[in-house]
Amino acid sequence: MAEKKFILNADDFGMSEAFNRAVLEGYPSGILKSASLVANGEAFKEACENVLPACPGLGVGVHLNIIEGKSLCTNLDRLTDNDGNFNNSFGSLLLKSLNTKNNIFLEQVEKEFRAQIEEVLKYTKVDHIDSHVHVHSIPRIFDIVCKLAVEYKIPQVRTQFEKPYIIPDVHRHLNFKYPVNLIKVLLLNIFTLTNIHIVQKYNLKTNDYLIGVAYTSMMNSLAVSYGLMAVNQQEAVVEALIHPCRYDDGTIDNHFAEFQITKNLKLKDKIEKLGFQITNYVE
Repeated sequence: MAEKKFILNADDFGMSEAFNRAVLEGYPSGILKSASLVANGEAFKEACENVLPACPGLGVGVHLNIIEGKSLCTNLDRLTDNDGNFNNSFGSLLLKSLNTKNNIFLEQVEKEFRAQIEEVLKYTKVDHIDSHVHVHSIPRIFDIVCKLAVEYKIPQVRTQFEKPYIIPDVHRHLNFKYPVNLIKVLLLNIFTLTNIHIVQKYNLKTNDYLIGVAYTSMMNSLAVSYGLMAVNQQEAVVEALIHPCRYDDGTIDNHFAEFQITKNLKLKDKIEKLGFQITNYVE
């Protein structure tokens, strides 16, 4: 029987205590069943030691990060400054990857990715891989990630094909971020056309669609529901990525708005009425 599956994934798990708190408090509602750990995050160990035991059914991924914070490895001069801080944007990583003679760069990427995967595996089982700022979508980097997924027996790697959809919220479309996000969607969709073949080469699995790039920094429950309504197939795996925070000082921002998605029981009903099973990559 054909099935439609929906996975709400919390990226940046372990980046800070606010991200961890969002996973801990969002999990019981039954919408958030998946999160991706940042091995070099400031609150990584707190996430592993305090949050994961309290969320026994949570699917866990590795959120590979060569954009922000300090590296786990040393002597990565193509990726970090002299203090070990990552100092590349997505664009600079893309340009470096296009240089076919820049093998040292790719070797350093693989070294750091390997260290981050192994760090997460010390604490928990892993069912998928994704990345901070979608750096693993870059095809030559994506190939490395798939190779490592096979080596570490991680069955799923995220791809980023997002179907076009528009939510009925004029305010969000007037935001300067929206046209920038659409450019990101176009680029990531193009990369996915290549990366799907790499997934198949390594005999891995991936999601069919992603929701969350078009409304990056503006995600809400409407974006999730309208993104799902755009998928009119009998069988599909759709992942929605969010970056939820629940602050102890009551701060309200876009990250808090994304936390509220995890608590929205009306959204849960809507997802199920659309024929989607709320699940994770383990299930």
